[in-house]
Amino acid sequence: MTPTVDFWFDPSCPYTWITSRWIIEAATVRALDIRWHVMSLSVLNEHREVDPEGDTEGYLWGPVRVCAAVEQRYGQDGLARFYTAYGTRVHEGGEWAEFGDVLSDAGFAEDLAEVAGTHEFDEVVRASHAEGIALVGDHVGTPVVAVEDATGSRVAFFGPVISRIPRGEEAGRLFDGAVLVAGVSGFHELKGRPHAEPQFGG
Repeated sequence: MTPTVDFWFDPSCPYTWITSRWIIEAATVRALDIRWHVMSLSVLNEHREVDPEGDTEGYLWGPVRVCAAVEQRYGQDGLARFYTAYGTRVHEGGEWAEFGDVLSDAGFAEDLAEVAGTHEFDEVVRASHAEGIALVGDHVGTPVVAVEDATGSRVAFFGPVISRIPRGEEAGRLFDGAVLVAGVSGFHELKGRPHAEPQFGG
């Protein structure tokens, strides 16, 4: 049976984009069925005195609202396509693109861009976010990953936060290691070197 990997993401985070490309790469060397879910840094930070993202204008609501609308209309495959199109333009291309252009890149109608500035999908975003964050706690950010380990127990963790995309078997080993470590009873945190700038080329 192919393990299901549930991946919660805020599309605006560049490190999450790299982690998302890693899990796709890991699925080329491990039998994984990836399911995509929206989470929101705006929701995570809305009751904090200082927003760590510095998003005083609420821009980060836009991408997650469009993601939620895309999933409702086009399903899981549609959400994956939109996220890929968004990340390619925004993170790899360095372009804070119009949502209509991203929808067009993904092969979808541009009308869904309108939801970015409305509250129509806020409760959908909040519900998806709550499902993911409940697995790990609100002391973490994006992404959250959940998967069954070798014993059949569900394991969830934040990250991994990486600055480049592992390829091939390296991606598979990182997946194996992340699941193994996160599945240890009492495990809470593991950190490496200070953050490096994202390397989108792999």
